[in-house]
Formats: sequence, C-alpha cells, structure tokens
Amino acid sequence: MTLRAPKGTDDILPPISATWRRLLRAWSAWTERYGYDLIITPLFEAVEVFSRGVGEFNELVEKQMYTFNDKGGRALALRPEGTASVVRSYLQAGAAGVWKVAYEGPMFRYERPQAGRRRQFHQLGVEYLGTDSPLADAEVIELGYRYLTDVKVPGLVVLVNSIGDRACRPAYLDALRSYLREHEAVLCEDSRRRMETNPMRVLDCKVCAPKLHDAPVPTDYLCDECERHFTSVKEQLDRLGVPYRPAPRLVRGLDYYTRTAFEYVATDLDAAQNAVGGGGRYDGLAETLGGKPVPGVGLALGLDRIVLAGAEPDGPELDVFVATATTERVRDVLTIVSQLRQEGWRADFDPDGRSLKSQFKQAARRNSRMVVILGDDLDTVTVRNMSTGEQRDVPTGEVTQWL
Repeated sequence: MTLRAPKGTDDILPPISATWRRLLRAWSAWTERYGYDLIITPLFEAVEVFSRGVGEFNELVEKQMYTFNDKGGRALALRPEGTASVVRSYLQAGAAGVWKVAYEGPMFRYERPQAGRRRQFHQLGVEYLGTDSPLADAEVIELGYRYLTDVKVPGLVVLVNSIGDRACRPAYLDALRSYLREHEAVLCEDSRRRMETNPMRVLDCKVCAPKLHDAPVPTDYLCDECERHFTSVKEQLDRLGVPYRPAPRLVRGLDYYTRTAFEYVATDLDAAQNAVGGGGRYDGLAETLGGKPVPGVGLALGLDRIVLAGAEPDGPELDVFVATATTERVRDVLTIVSQLRQEGWRADFDPDGRSLKSQFKQAARRNSRMVVILGDDLDTVTVRNMSTGEQRDVPTGEVTQWL
C-alpha cells in the first residue's frame, strides 16, 4: 500500500510551488517596505497560550486544536493561529514600546477538509504592538490591501467594522443574546450552544447568519471613544486611497479582538470560503496571557486561499536558461550557469543533453525570460528574448553585461 499525506494536508509541488514562491517573495518585500521585522515562533506552544488568548469557549479551542502531552507531561498544542504566539513572544522577551513584526508559516486546525479549509494551512501575518493609534489600524489594513492587489487577487473587496471594547461591548452582547434567544428555533446546534458563551460567533456562522438579517449590530452600541477611533480609521483609509465597504455584521471569530475588525474577500472565488484574510485590534490579549496591557493590531492572510483565488504574481521563475546546440558544449554549460548564478541571475540548464527543441520547451515551462544558446563557436553565444522572440549573437565574455 502506497503511503499518502494525512487527510486535510497537501504537497505543494511544481509548477504551483513557483506561484507560492513568488507570493512569499512579494510578502517579504512588502512587509520590509512597511518596516516589519521577521519573527519566527515555535510550531507548538503551551495549550494555555491559545485557550486563554483565543477563548476557552471558542470553537477553535473546543474542537479544532491539535493537542498532545509530551514526554514530560506538558500539555502542548500545534499553533492554530499566529497572533497569540507573537504576543506571548513579546511578553517573554520583555519588549516595550512599538513592535512591528511579520511572520509566515504553517498553522494547524482539525477542520472538515474542503476547498479553502485545510487541516494544515499556510498563513502570512503582521502584528503592530505597543500603540492604540488608529493610524496603526489603517496602516495594517493598507498593507494587506497593497499586497493582495500587487499579487493580483481578482475581485478583491475590503470589509471594515468596529466591534467595540470592554467598556461598550457588554451592552451589545446582552442585546445580541436577547435577540438570539428569541430566534433560537432557527439556529443550528453549534449556534445554540455558542449563543450564551460566544454570541458574536453566531453572526459568523454560514448557516445561521443569513437568517439573522435584523440582528443588532456592534456599531449601534459603540461608546464615544470607540466611535472616534473607528471614524479616524475610516478617514485614514480614505486618505490612503484604500477602497472599503462598511460591514456592520462583520465580527471576528476569536475572543481577543476589540474595536477594528476587517476582512479581505475575493468575490470571484467560487468557494464557500472566499475570505482570503482578515484581522483587527486586540488591546486586551496581552493581559489575558498574564502580561502588562499592550495594545495591538494585526492581520493574517491565508496563502492557500490566495492561490485558490487565482492570484497571479508577476515575475518569471528563471532569468536565463542555458541551452546547448551541440553535444560538445554540454561539458561547458554548468560552468557558464555557475557564473551567471554567482552574479545574481536565476539560471538553469538541462543536464541530459536533450535536443535543442526539447530544451526550449523546458525554458518555456520554467517561464524563463532569456535563453542563452551555446553553439559551435566558443567565442560567441546566441541570446533569445523569450517574450519578443528577438535574437542576437553576443561575445561569450559579455553575456552577463548584455543581460
């Protein structure tokens, strides 16, 4: 019997892995441009990082976390999301003041596998810690929008809302619970169970949400401070030229969110899960994890869903493919390719000496910008631009300067 990958996981193979590489490269470039330093946190954490941070009665903690006891009897969990780990890291490092970090890597949730919902999935994220300024919220939302636009996610829409804070949200939750009790008959089993402990998650339920069109919305219960904050965020997005839609019923699925909540939706994605990312503000998370008060805002994007949505990031896989027109030149090809690589070019070749036609097919499959052809003349090579078909002879020693 042939062994297979676990259910809900995927091998990312060529040629689709080339798209993943370009998406990751673009993410690194955009986060650097915005001043976010790289952070790498463990793949597993103490269960309490998520049960306390995300919420004990949250579906993620109750049903979806991969938990286990290690050989020392410690209760650990594969990370289901990135924010709680980053805040734990901030507190453990004794950091203070503004902290801007970016991450990417696999997350794990015991989901029912379907398109856009996997048990191992890849997230891109940033966290902006140490300030409660609405400018930080606007910057984070803009960063996600610029990145997703750059990699050409089709039908992109930005949804924005505010869900209040600890001062004004209790009144909203009371109103929402009262409403849900009156409409309990139309709720699914999971929503009935959640409506007392985590009522906002009911508004996030794909089954129940369409039936609750007249449910109370968080923005009707905002205190003056939250209202001013939300107004400022929207004003900044207008100034930045970031198009968005107010979404009064948008909530976030994790308990630590406060005030700003946002989501990026790929409206052209033909799948039940068309959100490619989202985020919000989480000013109380650090205290929940046992630390000092640290305001923060962040986003997470699902790389798997970005690919599923049909993102087409620019850029060839190769700069140069070196082909040999004669068998005598096969021995020279690696030397030339090595020189090109050392000078910064993405270069490759066919080690098996196949026909020139076959080598050109390989270059096309690899989306190479140029093909350098080694012929009988040792002093000259032929260079072809694969997009225009233009071809010219160049002295061998001047190839890199010509490129």
